Amino acid sequence: MEEMINQIVDTVTTFMGNFGYLSGFLLIIIESMLPILPLAVFIALNIITFGEVAGFLISWIATVTGCMLSFCICRKLKYKFEKKYKNNKQVDKVKKYINKLSFSNLVIILAVPFTPAFVINIGAGLSEIDKKKFFTALVIGKAPMVYFWGFIGKSLLESISDPYTIAQIIAMVIAAYLVSKLVNKLIK
Repeated sequence: MEEMINQIVDTVTTFMGNFGYLSGFLLIIIESMLPILPLAVFIALNIITFGEVAGFLISWIATVTGCMLSFCICRKLKYKFEKKYKNNKQVDKVKKYINKLSFSNLVIILAVPFTPAFVINIGAGLSEIDKKKFFTALVIGKAPMVYFWGFIGKSLLESISDPYTIAQIIAMVIAAYLVSKLVNKLIK
């Protein structure tokens, strides 16, 4: 089984390598639109194919881009959606929750690897949150999330059992929080 998985990974990374950075970028964009696809696997493939730095950057930029595309599509369709679900209490609850989020809390939510980003993108698109605020929170918050999935994707057991890796991820989430506080002061 392990040999078969390694063969599949080799085939996919060779294919991606032949098409360059665009292939890795498009995989992540597609995942942002179809959340059933495994983001961790795509980030891992980018890191294996293009190296840790380039794979991380491709995955991070593509994740931010894909989330913004989802946000913008929902913002564009907002009035149709509101007309259809105008008396839905759950939709109102999510919109109110996102509208009340501080910038720092939004960054933390986006940085947590297990947060359903697709739901956040849709909720933010339907809410009154400022586009620039959402974009800035994505840029800051998605870096630790991509870093986390990159490590997990490379080796699940190694990443979870390695205290150094866990410490790095926690440090990046804290750094994202601190940067968000600073940016929040600049935005106001």
